[in-house]
Amino acid sequence: MRKTALAVLLGVLAAGPAAALTCGNDAAGFGAWKREFASYAAQNGVGARGLAALEGANYATRTINADRNQRSFRYALDEFMRIRGGDTIVAQGRRQIANNRDFFLALEQRFGVPSSIIVAIHGMETGFGHGMGDSNVISAITTLAYDCRRPAFFTPHAVAALQLVDRGAISANSVGAMHGELGHTQFLPGNIITYGVDGNGDGVVDMTNRADALYSTANFLRQKGWQTTLGYMEGQPNFAVIQEWNAAGVYQRAIALIASRIDAP
Repeated sequence: MRKTALAVLLGVLAAGPAAALTCGNDAAGFGAWKREFASYAAQNGVGARGLAALEGANYATRTINADRNQRSFRYALDEFMRIRGGDTIVAQGRRQIANNRDFFLALEQRFGVPSSIIVAIHGMETGFGHGMGDSNVISAITTLAYDCRRPAFFTPHAVAALQLVDRGAISANSVGAMHGELGHTQFLPGNIITYGVDGNGDGVVDMTNRADALYSTANFLRQKGWQTTLGYMEGQPNFAVIQEWNAAGVYQRAIALIASRIDAP
């Protein structure tokens, strides 16, 4: 999934604009870029563990191929729903809520976001946790920061990923989706730092933990302006908040449609 860019990540990056860094369109310059980026990251608070993780990163060819080939977002809504298993997500989403009523009631009371929206996102992103990815997060996110297509978007997330390694929240070996997203609802690293919530009360924000991931998702939506009493279908106020979750129009409409079907009597 592609989340919209953070306006600010941990304040203004101290080392100046990411545009000052070089970029490349293949693996040839990745090693030189890592050395350049290491200096930039260190000036922005990344410590020894994060820098060691950067040193061990490899150019992620699968990530680049996936980034160049996101065909599913070009489908019409009906076809997108069929390919992504919309009917199954609706049925399983209803069961998720029915079987975990206290959990979702507490989530709604705290954040004001409907359970249907949260389970729609959970189902769409990872099939309720069954497909959280198999790509090395540090390699994926640094490759995207190096790539010339969207370095301004991914550079803050690459810095954040290294900061998460420093904190022990993730490791150099953590795996996620091919664009560097982590956990049940596929958070980019910068969004973990900004919106992450410890949902299970163990003192750690871990996106591979279901409670942490769903609480963090609700917090993201609330912080982006979710209004509890207003609608979320296209043309209604909260649809603009769903648009903050993912930039693809067909994905936005699918989330709203799945949630509305979960909510239907």
